[in-house]
Amino acid sequence: MIVEQYFEDYEVGFERRTFGRTITESDIIIHAGQTGDHFPHHMDAEWCATQDFGQRIAHGTLVFSVGIGMTASTINPRAMSYGYDRLRFIRPVFINDTITVTARIAEKRDHPKRAGHGILVEAIEVTNQRQETVMVCEHLYLVERRTAAAAA
Repeated sequence: MIVEQYFEDYEVGFERRTFGRTITESDIIIHAGQTGDHFPHHMDAEWCATQDFGQRIAHGTLVFSVGIGMTASTINPRAMSYGYDRLRFIRPVFINDTITVTARIAEKRDHPKRAGHGILVEAIEVTNQRQETVMVCEHLYLVERRTAAAAA
């Protein structure tokens, strides 16, 4: 879906939530192959059984990639991803855990060098099926303004 929104159209506090997505063993194997991360935490069920977490865990980068992808439900030609801040993996995600993502507009601010754009900060929280937070980050968007901001 295409939705054109300018910086001025966004409101702090607006929140959206995704449907769930179950992380599978195949997801972990494919991600390991794509990234080269074959550490035993992800690939060795026998070794993991001897550790505190007791079973294989999904790569943090897999949870991040899938979680952010789950929020990409619309295309806004007036905005683009500007990066990510404060990324933290809070709890492990296991095979067959189902993750859901909440994205909330946490902040709007001027861009320090581009008067025709603003920065939108979206607080991302990924939870598992038990409503436990497994990952958080801030997704920054560069968003076109209808009217350029006044010089400071």
